[in-house]
Amino acid sequence: MNNKDKSGGMHKPWSGRFNEPVTDLVKQFTASVAFDQRLAEFDIEGSTAHARMLHAVGILSRTDLDAIEKGLAQILEEIRSGSFPWSLDLEDVHFNVERRLTDLVGDAGKRLHTARSRNDQVATDVRLYLRASIDHVLTLIKSLQRALLDLAEKHTETVMPGFTHLQVAQPVSFAHHLLAYFEMLTRDAQRFAECRRRVNKLPLGAAALAGTSFPIDRLMVAKELGFDGVCENSLDAVSDRDFAIEFCAHAALLMTHLSRFCEELILWMSPRFGFIDIADRFCTGSSIMPQKKNPDVAELIRGKTGRVNGHLVALLTLMKAQPLAYNKDNQEDKEPLFDTVDTLMMSLAVFTDMLGGIKVNRDAMRAAALQGYATATDLADYLVKKGVPFREAHEAVAQAVRFAETRGCDLSDLKLSDLRQFSPLIDKDVFEALTLEGSLASRSHTGGTAPARVKAAIAKARKGL
Repeated sequence: MNNKDKSGGMHKPWSGRFNEPVTDLVKQFTASVAFDQRLAEFDIEGSTAHARMLHAVGILSRTDLDAIEKGLAQILEEIRSGSFPWSLDLEDVHFNVERRLTDLVGDAGKRLHTARSRNDQVATDVRLYLRASIDHVLTLIKSLQRALLDLAEKHTETVMPGFTHLQVAQPVSFAHHLLAYFEMLTRDAQRFAECRRRVNKLPLGAAALAGTSFPIDRLMVAKELGFDGVCENSLDAVSDRDFAIEFCAHAALLMTHLSRFCEELILWMSPRFGFIDIADRFCTGSSIMPQKKNPDVAELIRGKTGRVNGHLVALLTLMKAQPLAYNKDNQEDKEPLFDTVDTLMMSLAVFTDMLGGIKVNRDAMRAAALQGYATATDLADYLVKKGVPFREAHEAVAQAVRFAETRGCDLSDLKLSDLRQFSPLIDKDVFEALTLEGSLASRSHTGGTAPARVKAAIAKARKGL
């Protein structure tokens, strides 16, 4: 059969209905092969399972199946080696693979598309791709969590100021601060794992939209490809991309968590804080200011969060007005999804590496924790334990803070006689409550910042991983 159309271009598998070929401009506008070729290995995996099922139900002969499997194996080698002849004329990854298969094995290749459509084929490919991507993301999250625990273990007793409104609030251990991000990442991992369960349903067998009249065995294909089950409605199977949207939503949340952490690293590295130093290999200099050391990696992750958020909005907008079933709009799902996967994976990998190159300035953290009357709440709690109602204790300590401000010193620097003017119940044991270490140690409950509790939390986290 001649593979050329009337204009000399490649013959389209669907062109029998048309009197004229598409223009070159339309060809370029509608083709997706430039970006969907990354689905090729998954397309071959799905096609192999489909062919085996067609043989099992008596639609394909053994000879045809052998030829198809051999041809697909050769195509896979060509793709991996970079020698596969991709063609824009063939629009997408599916037609490219099918045409090459037909060139290699003849009529057997033409029979492969029996009982399926590009609609259920691409939905299957994307789900296979996304399932593998989620598995990789989960591995990267665990690596980052381990790096967090490694750093936290060194700093269970390193005191830093905890902030609210970016104002000094109460002392916390640096390890406790790090574990807050560990918890966020745990929830991120849970969301991706839940998303994977919804991704892992087989669309193949839905055909174009209504199923097929051939006696197919969808459960066999699902088992072959490692799916947990099949999409139960053929219209839904080919037309919705909620699984891709869900992935991007979880990716946006994870990137938001990384962005928040990056913002703190950027602040902490500033001389105004001086809490940490990021290794030179993750920073760049200035073209004009020779003293500069800029935390570019952290800034880029912060910036790429907006990129991922944009992809989520793009996919939501893509789907919002589509009637059932499949529409060509859905071709636009891949670039945002692919870029979200790439951005997320790279951000996780480089952030994990960067975390291992952080040096902590304990003295600067401690000095900062001594500013802003971080133990004021501890003084209020001290009075409450002496029998003073909390609101009265709060007022007394507020007055003590004002007094200390006039003296230019911390609460712990005041004399006992100075403190007793705000409450006669204050005694010399108050100074233990006003120390940074005393403040940390007093919060010895589940989820608290006491070093003993933080060490236990780290041990529990490691066991959970």
